[in-house]
Amino acid sequence: MTAASPAAIARAFVTARQQATGFSDYPGPIPPSLADGYAIQAEALALVDAPVGGWKVGRVPAPLVERFGADRLAGPIFTPTIHALTPDATGLVFAQGFGAAEAEFLLRIGQAPHPAQTSFTLEEAAALVDAVHIGLEIASSPFTGINEHGPAVTVSDFGNNNGLLIGAAVPDWQSLAFAEIDISLSIDGVVAGTGRAVSFPDGPIGSVRFLLENLAARGIRLQPGAWISTGAVTGVHEVRVGQTVVADFGPLGTAHCVIRPQAAA
Repeated sequence: MTAASPAAIARAFVTARQQATGFSDYPGPIPPSLADGYAIQAEALALVDAPVGGWKVGRVPAPLVERFGADRLAGPIFTPTIHALTPDATGLVFAQGFGAAEAEFLLRIGQAPHPAQTSFTLEEAAALVDAVHIGLEIASSPFTGINEHGPAVTVSDFGNNNGLLIGAAVPDWQSLAFAEIDISLSIDGVVAGTGRAVSFPDGPIGSVRFLLENLAARGIRLQPGAWISTGAVTGVHEVRVGQTVVADFGPLGTAHCVIRPQAAA
């Protein structure tokens, strides 16, 4: 194994996560494709004992979609980092790395897809969902430049995820009207971004379809009860330890947390 291998890069990320440290240089050559990024992610997954309780889906920046051949990316969310929102909720970030908070709709899988199915319609994807909640994704990586070198780099470190905070359930979610609601996210009382989930290609259900097909192609089974964080509605908002984040989902309620440093395992 050399310093250039996917296994070595994966180990560098997993070790830094376990030790809650950070670094400013990518620990190897930049992966040139999403396939290379997912290969590193697969190596890293094999090094982590914690079960996967969900998956984050992120957007590939529009100028890079043609080059990388996808408009979304995926990364695992480990069960110990998934929490119900409470009045004293915290979002944990790697203080020496990159940290951000994202307002998201969280969709729960109620039925596993057929193991032989590799492509899905939007209707088939929606039929596998049994609940929608509001919430926050905590996007954090030991690598300070995780979002500055393209989506393959983001993918290589678990999609830049470090937790999921699950808020209130969305009533009548099957109508998909929730995707039309104006949402804002504030940091220390200052609005950092606004948006609607309908702006995603094919909306939040499009994110579910993408993940189903992505995991099928990678030979990964999506289990009932898994959460899908469907994408940052208002943007990816960098945060620092001590800041307070509030996502306002209008009639659906709010999701909030205080940013704290991730401790070593």
